Amino acid sequence: MELDIRTVSTAALAYFGDSVIELFVRRRLVEEGYGSSKSLNNRARRYVSAPAQAKAMERLLPHLGEEELHIFHRGRNAGHTATPKNATVAEYRSATGMEALFGYLMLTDQEARAQELFVMAFEEENHDS
Repeated sequence: MELDIRTVSTAALAYFGDSVIELFVRRRLVEEGYGSSKSLNNRARRYVSAPAQAKAMERLLPHLGEEELHIFHRGRNAGHTATPKNATVAEYRSATGMEALFGYLMLTDQEARAQELFVMAFEEENHDS
């Protein structure tokens, strides 16, 4: 069965994209040699919080194509019913847009592009300790 991406809800794109980003983060941390669950979880927060993802999206926006921007805006502008904790509404919405974008990329067989954007988005984390 082939998926028609146009019929996938924004919430479903963001739901799936959240797991894509989580998988990329976990892979990066394991490849960097972090071994204890405490250090893995502490490092992961640098990537998966709404404020971190909002900053990452600021870095990505100039590099997105027209369709990618459309998907990001679709996710960002979706009706949000949750009240963010430790994030502004704008950060939460931007993070949701990022998750929708990554979900879209993976569901349209663009894993290499998703990985490329992940590296660009979190370039700073490569240099921090």
